[in-house]
Amino acid sequence: MIMQKRFEGMAVVVTGAGSGLGRDAAIRLAQEGARQLVLMDLSAHGLRETAECIGPAACTIVCDTSSPEQMADAWGRREVPAELDVLMTAAGTIGDGSSIEHCSVAEWDRIFDVNVRGTFLAIQHALPRLRRKKGCIVTFGSTAGLAGSTALGPYSASKGAVVMLTRSVAVVHAAEGIRANCVCPGSIETPMLDAVFDASGDPQARQARESLYLQRIPFGRFGRAAEITEAALFLASPGASYLTGVALPVDGGRLA
Repeated sequence: MIMQKRFEGMAVVVTGAGSGLGRDAAIRLAQEGARQLVLMDLSAHGLRETAECIGPAACTIVCDTSSPEQMADAWGRREVPAELDVLMTAAGTIGDGSSIEHCSVAEWDRIFDVNVRGTFLAIQHALPRLRRKKGCIVTFGSTAGLAGSTALGPYSASKGAVVMLTRSVAVVHAAEGIRANCVCPGSIETPMLDAVFDASGDPQARQARESLYLQRIPFGRFGRAAEITEAALFLASPGASYLTGVALPVDGGRLA
C-alpha cells in the first residue's frame, strides 16, 4: 500500500505527543510528509521515544501544556516555526474517576487545567502562526463531551468545553481561512481506558464495567488508536478543506 503524502512539506505542532493518540498522530504526520514537527509533552522520556520513531524532522519541547509560563516559553523558542500549517492538541487527562458529587475542587481544577486550559493556550499561541498559512487546528475531545457521562462527569464537562472552544475558534477565524475541528473518540483501546476499567481494583468489577461499555457500542468492539488517528489526520488534511466547527464522533456508532 502506497502511503499518502497529504502533509508534504508542512510545519506541525502536536501537544501530548509523548504517548497515546498524540504520539500516533505525530508519527503518521511525519510518515505523510510533514517536514517539521514540534512535539510538546510533560514527559521527556515519552517525547524522546516519539522523536526516535520520527527521525530528524522532529523537535521536542518538554513543558506542562497547562502552564501559561511554560507554554509562553515553549512557543517563544526558535524551534517553533513562525508559520504553521497544523496544530493538534492531544494532551489530556481522564482524572481519577471521581463523580461530580465526590470530586475535589483540586481534582476538578486539574482536569480542566490539562484538558481545557492546555488546549486554549496552545490555540492562543498558534493562531498568529496559523494565520500566515491559513492553517488548521485539530483538538482532541471525546464522545463524553457530546453526551453526559454516568461515570466520568468532570472529564465529560471538560471535554464539552473543548468542543465549544473549538467551535468558537472556528466561527471567529473562518474568514481568515483558519479551520478548527474536534475529533471525539469513543471507547478506545488505550492506557486511559484501561485506567477507567481498573479504577476499582477489583477484577470482577473491571470485567463488569468492560462488558457494560461494550454493550453500548453497535460495532461490539472498542476502537483502535489508529482509527482515531486516521480521523484526526483527515480533519487536518486538504481533503477536509470545507469542514470547520465539526465535532466528529469516532465511536463505533455509540452516539448514533
